[in-house]
Amino acid sequence: MCGIVGYVGSKSALPVLVEGLKRLEYRGYDSAGVALVGNGKVVVTKSKGRISVLEHLLDHDDHSSTGIGHTRWATHGAPNDINAHPHSDATGRLALVHNGIIENYAALRTYLGGLGVAFATDTDTEVLAQLVGHFYDGDLEKAVKQALREVRGTYGIAVVSAEEPDLVVAAKNGSPLLVGVGEGEYIVASDASAILAHTTQVIYLEDNEVVRMSADGIRTTTLDNVPVTKDVEEIEWTLGQIELGGYEHFMLKEIFEQPDAIRDCLRGRIVPDEGTVHLGGIADVARELTRSRRFIMTACGTAWHAALVGEYLFEDLARVPTETEYASEFRYRNPIIEDGTTVMAISQSGETADTLAALKEAKQRGATSLGVVNTVGSSIARETDAGVYLHVGPEIGVASTKAFSGQVVVLAMLACYLGRRRHMSQSAAIDMLQALSRIPEQIASILEQNDACKAVAEANVEHDNWLYLGRGYHYPVALEGALKLKEISYIHAEGLPAAEMKHGPIALITEQMPVVFIATRGTQYDKIIGNIEEVRTRGGRVIAVATEGDKRIASLAESVIYVPDTLEPLQPLLSVVPLQLIAYHAAVCRGCNVDKPRNLAKSVTVE
Repeated sequence: MCGIVGYVGSKSALPVLVEGLKRLEYRGYDSAGVALVGNGKVVVTKSKGRISVLEHLLDHDDHSSTGIGHTRWATHGAPNDINAHPHSDATGRLALVHNGIIENYAALRTYLGGLGVAFATDTDTEVLAQLVGHFYDGDLEKAVKQALREVRGTYGIAVVSAEEPDLVVAAKNGSPLLVGVGEGEYIVASDASAILAHTTQVIYLEDNEVVRMSADGIRTTTLDNVPVTKDVEEIEWTLGQIELGGYEHFMLKEIFEQPDAIRDCLRGRIVPDEGTVHLGGIADVARELTRSRRFIMTACGTAWHAALVGEYLFEDLARVPTETEYASEFRYRNPIIEDGTTVMAISQSGETADTLAALKEAKQRGATSLGVVNTVGSSIARETDAGVYLHVGPEIGVASTKAFSGQVVVLAMLACYLGRRRHMSQSAAIDMLQALSRIPEQIASILEQNDACKAVAEANVEHDNWLYLGRGYHYPVALEGALKLKEISYIHAEGLPAAEMKHGPIALITEQMPVVFIATRGTQYDKIIGNIEEVRTRGGRVIAVATEGDKRIASLAESVIYVPDTLEPLQPLLSVVPLQLIAYHAAVCRGCNVDKPRNLAKSVTVE
């Protein structure tokens, strides 16, 4: 993995490829490369490091009209020039780029080695390139299909050949791939952002489909040569939404977009004064959802934290047993899926490999499946029985912010939706939805404290270990705050339920440890105040997120960021915002690459 773009048409391919790769930078990568087809040969240029390094190596006078490009996030083999994509076969007549993991690459490598094939890299992808080359007899599409029938694993690939210079062949299994349809040109990519500058008309490939692209048209078939008719769909995002628009970083932009993002998420879906929720994406399974006796929410990373908030919401508002499972564990621990179980897959990209695998396992065991994703047409969206899109707009920064908020908002709406069909009174639903409708303007007021959050970060950024503590609904917020800090500033941080501090972690408390308390007013307010006292007694540096008007907290903390009051189930939507800003400013202070943190990818499409 991580990013693919390929072009065939009447224009020079190189500018399209480079622009597309730059649009894919946000996904995270460690090397990049392109392959251009023309004059009877395939010219591959690749390098470790940023695309700016690659640009200096490219022949910008090459006006070939067919090519493929890739940004790599290393899985097999170190991040270096040799292991970067594209990879070629032994003859150099074809080149291939690949996202995913070839699970049986070792066996295939042994087989090809026995035929005399010499390998130049440590990657699983080169094995696939050599395998296609082994079968190639002048028909690239046929060779790709033959090779993929021997492969076990996940892949999104694009392949070109010197012998068929006006052709790109692409295929998908478990890794996203779509084709942009233009006027006499086609662009294959792993992400819509690489296509938007050229067209908003796309087709989405399904697993085990192969597309043959030339300037004359495209043809889609299965691996078994069965023709597939594809619908052309419209990308709902605009080019402006994936550009910085005056902000220094995408993460900061997306933090500040949260008021509008939540308004878009809510638009047309709630009638606060009536206490009603309208979610068209679940209409077909409304009866099954209402009758569900158990919900399992499965996700990874930030989405898992949103799911944990969702567990509290579902049990609190809908009074239905709910569990939150790490997707990476769910699939492999023989989960119990009883009749009446609904499994919800939560993912910003809709392509998270672990979450997609967990979803497929749950469906195989008979669960009703529901998706909560941001990306229209994504794999999870197509795999589930029903679902709800976030509609928060594209999220470019690797560290998720507005998608987390959107996920919590969707889960709150779902909890109210189910609650009204189970036990929740109309007046309680009205109170909840009216409070939810006020969240955007309340977040806007928190964002006015950006400078105060920056000051907190600057005062504590030299400390290498932080602790985040919260109770109830704020335990997931503590986890999310700690994750944000460590993934972009590289400061070690740990999130815990505040009461658990006494069961071991309190031994870590010193004057050198900032301790962030989410201490807004709620049912456990007095308990969290007691926890703050325990930290103060041991010399810890207390940073508090508190409710506006709470004067008591100021005497207990070195720093306080205030948030507006709201109903307790919705407080995570407010209390998380200062933690996002503190993490952002800490990363900036430390000179970190905020939008492209080391070793991370935006969409983790391998297990």
